[in-house]
Amino acid sequence: MKRYLHSLTGFLLAAFMAAACAAPIAGGEDQPSSADQVATIVASTMQALTPDAPDGGTPEPESPVSLLPRSLYYLGSDDAGLTQVFRIERDGATTRQVTFEPVNVASYDVSQTDGSVAYVANNQMLLIHADGSGRRVLVDGGAVDVNNPYLSNIVNPVFSPNGKTIAYGHQGLNFYALDTGVSNRVLENLMDDFGNDLFIPRELYWPEKYSPDGTKLLITLGYYEGASAAVYYPAGNALVRLDGGEGALICCDQTRWAADGAVFHSASPAVGMFNSGLWRVDAASGQVTTLFTSNYETASFNYADEPYLAPDGRLYYFFLAANSELNTRAPLQLVRSAPDGVTGRTTLRPETFELMNEALWSPDVSFVVVAFAPIQEVYFGGQAEVIYLDGRPSVVLTTFAQEMKWGP
Repeated sequence: MKRYLHSLTGFLLAAFMAAACAAPIAGGEDQPSSADQVATIVASTMQALTPDAPDGGTPEPESPVSLLPRSLYYLGSDDAGLTQVFRIERDGATTRQVTFEPVNVASYDVSQTDGSVAYVANNQMLLIHADGSGRRVLVDGGAVDVNNPYLSNIVNPVFSPNGKTIAYGHQGLNFYALDTGVSNRVLENLMDDFGNDLFIPRELYWPEKYSPDGTKLLITLGYYEGASAAVYYPAGNALVRLDGGEGALICCDQTRWAADGAVFHSASPAVGMFNSGLWRVDAASGQVTTLFTSNYETASFNYADEPYLAPDGRLYYFFLAANSELNTRAPLQLVRSAPDGVTGRTTLRPETFELMNEALWSPDVSFVVVAFAPIQEVYFGGQAEVIYLDGRPSVVLTTFAQEMKWGP
């Protein structure tokens, strides 16, 4: 849940409270234009790959061509304008609505073992199978105090890589064991009671991402003003806080683990409450290394977004170097560099991504799915397009997608 944090109210209600995510502004998830475009590409590809049969016989049937390496999940609008979970199949054309709640779905995650979905709606954490069946309530957070929503809101369910545990935020950091149905709170939110029903958060905890091997969990720490991150080790009930990187934006779903789980990266495409730049964090020590940032004295501003340390050992991200301060989306370009973020930096495509709200990398970095805002004032979700790194034309997947995630 990407956030640009400019105030305390915006932080608490946008960064922490997933229930306050902006609803999609466009309906109709399976637009004919998108499906026709993908279908044409798939059909032409299949035709090119189908060999002629000897002696004029019938060719051997070929396996269906997949545009996507995995199914793609996202939040979109149903026919009633409510936010639901949708899935685009690997063909890139078939779109299915997964959840059918009478209220907005606030946040969700996908099990990488079987495609089941854990999600939050009406302040309940629910679970359904990949086909939408078997809906059941796992945790009920009860009524929400509109004046102090962070006291009882359920936020950010996150599956462990083996699919056996769901981490989530509710009055702290919790783990729900799917085999036993038992929920265990390991970190309690710290609140200051000022009387007259006024509670101010001292430190809040909610999960963001498991490391690929499941031994570590990246969590966000929310404060009265601002936020940070930490690494939680479930096996030892240990919390490693960050060290260094003052002014860095390392929180609130701005981060991505490396494949080996030893480090993670974070980036910021704007200046304001946080600085812009790119950072690497050592998971064992919490040590933050600034790869590059902005310098106000020299008017040298470096903006970055969506970093991914790929299997080829190189760092892919969106980047802009400028001499002016930008506190909104920067017009970034797609680049690749050595792991230090600087050496051998190469621009991969000529265009700028001025309206990008979020991006999802393919595992092999052959492409990235980008959600483009329809207008400058929209900061959540947008039209999802496959952007190929080799320069091929982009492919529109859907007219609106938010919080995109790969399925199994």
